[in-house]
Amino acid sequence: MKCYMEENIFTERQEKLARYAKALGHPVRIYILELLAGQSCCYTGDLSDELPIARSTLSQHIKELKDSGLIQGEYNPPKIKYCLNRDNWNEAKELFSTMFNSEAVKKMC
Repeated sequence: MKCYMEENIFTERQEKLARYAKALGHPVRIYILELLAGQSCCYTGDLSDELPIARSTLSQHIKELKDSGLIQGEYNPPKIKYCLNRDNWNEAKELFSTMFNSEAVKKMC
């Protein structure tokens, strides 16, 4: 049995897709992304005012989105500013679109 940790058999595209998919893997994170996508500029405020979840839980979701590169944020007390990272957002859209429209996926249907 081959150990996948010993060598990287995945392409950069596959790694990026997995990172973005993980970030999209929870409804709270989808909600945050939709909220930020609907803003004409960066959201300045406390996202915990928008969501009925504990601040620590929200912080974990924000961290996941930031780690994926889909959002960026700044903490300048007393304000917190969050924005979509438009470059990575567009890259994620393109990668998922390409994957879902690939010949390999079409053959599965």
